[in-house]
Amino acid sequence: MPASTMDKDWLRFHPNPSKPRFRPPPGAVDAHCHVFGPAAVFPYAPERKYTPCDASKDQLFALRDLLGFERNVIVQATCHGSDNRALLDAIAHSNGRARGVASVAPNVSDAELHRLHEAGIRGVRFNFLRRLADFTPREVLMDIAKRIAPLGWHVVVYFEAQDLPELWDFFTRLPTTVVVDHMGRPDVSQPVDGPQFERFVRLMREHPNVWSKVSCPERLSVSGSPAYDDVVPFAQRLVETFPDRVLWGTDWPHPNLKTHMPDDGTLVDMIPRIARTAQLQQQLLVDNPMRLYWA
Repeated sequence: MPASTMDKDWLRFHPNPSKPRFRPPPGAVDAHCHVFGPAAVFPYAPERKYTPCDASKDQLFALRDLLGFERNVIVQATCHGSDNRALLDAIAHSNGRARGVASVAPNVSDAELHRLHEAGIRGVRFNFLRRLADFTPREVLMDIAKRIAPLGWHVVVYFEAQDLPELWDFFTRLPTTVVVDHMGRPDVSQPVDGPQFERFVRLMREHPNVWSKVSCPERLSVSGSPAYDDVVPFAQRLVETFPDRVLWGTDWPHPNLKTHMPDDGTLVDMIPRIARTAQLQQQLLVDNPMRLYWA
């Protein structure tokens, strides 16, 4: 499959996102976004499970400015595998306004980890969604986690809510801060105080090294766009219960969505619905990501 030919069912990111009504506080960080390619410069990995459209650093930084943010945390996309060149290039051209979360090979050297640290990487992502990445043995992942811990990095984990019981013991043994993508992907048709989400809240309550991104309502909602009303109570609960351990991000350019493409301005306008005070907004958008990525 040619690297430059995107999947036929791929949805391109919104061509003209709106200017949000909500103005983020000074220093706000979009703490979850991606760059794809461009494939002509940074080819996609041969083993990838999908081929996206190109989504460049320049387009990402233009969106950052439109939405009123000052910084980005760029997460390595699975379509690039453990080749972090596109990510590192984006950080290098950000004028110090971006940090990154990488994917690394099991045999990554300590020298390479130190090089990545100097380049602005502050975490490694472990993906437990088989449709996006091949299975990596947990002992290999644990070895990587032990090797990045002295650098002060964290582990980002991506999984489905129904898999948390199986993954619980592994997550709670990780020797780093653990950042959960997208609230652990809860089934938002279930009650916010129901057993499934309560299990995730208990994980955070019992393990103060666990953080959560309150992101991606477009992936979780059953009620749909543009309001994503059914996701709000879940994000709101985490923000109000764990105000110093939550992050927010656009997830631009919204990979692997199949039903619709969200307006990023509308996503930003959800923030005051999930973080209902100026103090909570400051923690969510500035204090927490700065402590994790720039301290």
